Amino acid sequence: MPKVSVYNMQGSQVSEIELSDAVFGIEPNTTAVHSVVVNYLANQRQGTQSTLTRTEVSGGGRKPWKQKHTGHARQGSTRAPQWTHGGVALGPKPREYRYSLNRKLKKLAMKSALSSKVADGSMIVLDRLALDEIKTKSMVEILKAIGADCKTLIVMPAVDENIIKSAKNIEGVTTVLVNTINVYEILKHDKFVVVTDAITKLEEVYA
Repeated sequence: MPKVSVYNMQGSQVSEIELSDAVFGIEPNTTAVHSVVVNYLANQRQGTQSTLTRTEVSGGGRKPWKQKHTGHARQGSTRAPQWTHGGVALGPKPREYRYSLNRKLKKLAMKSALSSKVADGSMIVLDRLALDEIKTKSMVEILKAIGADCKTLIVMPAVDENIIKSAKNIEGVTTVLVNTINVYEILKHDKFVVVTDAITKLEEVYA
């Protein structure tokens, strides 16, 4: 089982914790991770882009000139795609980009992302994370003390408004609940800060 140090909010090591091999110690499957990340990004797309076709552009009802003997190419409408102010040929229309993946693949990708953070030493475990008041300065000091003053993902076991609002204005710092965590966010951030209670919940779900 992989072992990692547990730190307090002052940055001092207080203990060690053994992590589950099934969740934090597997060989990362890059194919599964890639599939889940692409799926996540596709599901974020709104799919509302739209262009007007020649049937939707106003005007152009009259034939611009007669068919023959003008020296021009024949034209039926000034709203054809080749005309200025004409409609768009084969342009995008509203569509749904969402698609689903099977549960086993998503579970494998999550365990791969978590294991990769442990393997490269980017995972920082805290015994607790709490603030008495909403104060960005205090949150900055905590992150600096534990060596996470960069792009950091903070995983919390439960909602804590003081932590969420204190971290909200810190550039590159994101807070998520353990039950809303996703592979994309884990890989996007350089540091992965997690409270021991959240580790227990992760092992319960993904072991």
